[in-house]
Amino acid sequence: MREQDLNAEARQEEQMRAWLETAQDELGKIVAVGEGPSGHVKVAVDPNGQVLEVAFDPRAMRLGSSALADEVLEAVRRGREEAERQAHDLMREAMPGFDPVEANARFERLLNPESGW
Repeated sequence: MREQDLNAEARQEEQMRAWLETAQDELGKIVAVGEGPSGHVKVAVDPNGQVLEVAFDPRAMRLGSSALADEVLEAVRRGREEAERQAHDLMREAMPGFDPVEANARFERLLNPESGW
């Protein structure tokens, strides 16, 4: 990696750090809802992936234990994906031209250079 690329990465990291200091409140307000395939299970998830709430429709109790477990896991997965999407959208709004997914991929490549580019 060239020095110019490293400097650009450092500037972008500094910009992100400054934004994060001022955006903690906004990120803290994000709560995404994930729903199981049947719609009988809903979960609320924060951007860190923490499950804040789980709600079962009365019809969920008619599902077998395995199906209910699958419903919960899928609802959590969907909630996490939505919370992450909302957080990324917030970052993109605050820092035009910044792609958090690409930044994370670049960071991973810096940590693991043998994994290839």
